[in-house]
Amino acid sequence: MIETNLLAWIARAVQFGTIIMFGSLGEILTEKSGNLNLGVPGIMYLGAFAGFASAYTYENAVDQPIGIVCIIIAMLCAFAASALGGLIYSFLTITLRANQNVTGLALTTFGMGVANFFGALLLKGEVYTAAPVANAAFIAKIPFLSDHLGVVGKALFSYGFVAYLAIIVAIIMHYFLNKTRTGLNLRAVGENPATADAAGINVTKYKYLATVIGAGISGIGGLYYVLDYNNGIWATTGQIEALGWLAVALVIFTTWRPLSAIWGAYLFGLLYWLYNFLPKLLGLTNVDRTSDLYQMIPYVVTIIVLVAVSLRRKRESQPPASLGLAYFREER
Repeated sequence: MIETNLLAWIARAVQFGTIIMFGSLGEILTEKSGNLNLGVPGIMYLGAFAGFASAYTYENAVDQPIGIVCIIIAMLCAFAASALGGLIYSFLTITLRANQNVTGLALTTFGMGVANFFGALLLKGEVYTAAPVANAAFIAKIPFLSDHLGVVGKALFSYGFVAYLAIIVAIIMHYFLNKTRTGLNLRAVGENPATADAAGINVTKYKYLATVIGAGISGIGGLYYVLDYNNGIWATTGQIEALGWLAVALVIFTTWRPLSAIWGAYLFGLLYWLYNFLPKLLGLTNVDRTSDLYQMIPYVVTIIVLVAVSLRRKRESQPPASLGLAYFREER
């Protein structure tokens, strides 16, 4: 019984962590360019809806939908819709030099509104609707590893491919930012765009690409929420928004390091679901009244880390120096 509850807790934490890991990785890439995009929740909403709607439409348009086709369509549409949200943000903040905080918050409201408005058309008056073929494709496990390695197999290999894709993206992003010339140029843009510009780096191009691609990566987290974590069900709720803000908190918690986002995301998942599984492991009952307090723990931990990082004042733990500041070339 204890083993079953523990494995269930780990599984839920990994799935939960995968959602916010994508959101966090996308925002880390964006913030490394100096752009502070608080529109992550809205962008994840756009990715969730676009991915679900495309897979749902395909399933209902053919007699025998194919799982791999659902995956390809959903992934491409989710990335494209989220990237479009990032492009809107980039145009407003980079080209028009609008306030980044206000623009990000507006993008959150915009993304949620668009997703819920068009999502209501898919619901057709129902409480929810589903894309079962796409869900089956996204939650498909690695057969041999998950079934023949006992507890280890169940703990490590009982997830859909997107959970492993998140880890791969984190590793690639770490290598890109620290080991490639392009990544170093991007970091230079985030630290001091005037100096980077003087060195011949196209600041505008780097900011646009980082923000647009980062938004696309964040959107995959929203897609994963609907087609895997939520069992392929679309319903008009505010859960994705809460996860989006948690992804932003994870960026601070990991001090802008992609590799740290891996363990940080899973830790957030364990803490978030603490209220549901810890009482079962301890044999306790009647703890529903404190569930909201347990779910608050990841945010409290983030605040503690933020305070600790500020007190230590280590440069490698600080955000990019020009984060949230518009770049005016004529002032260089």
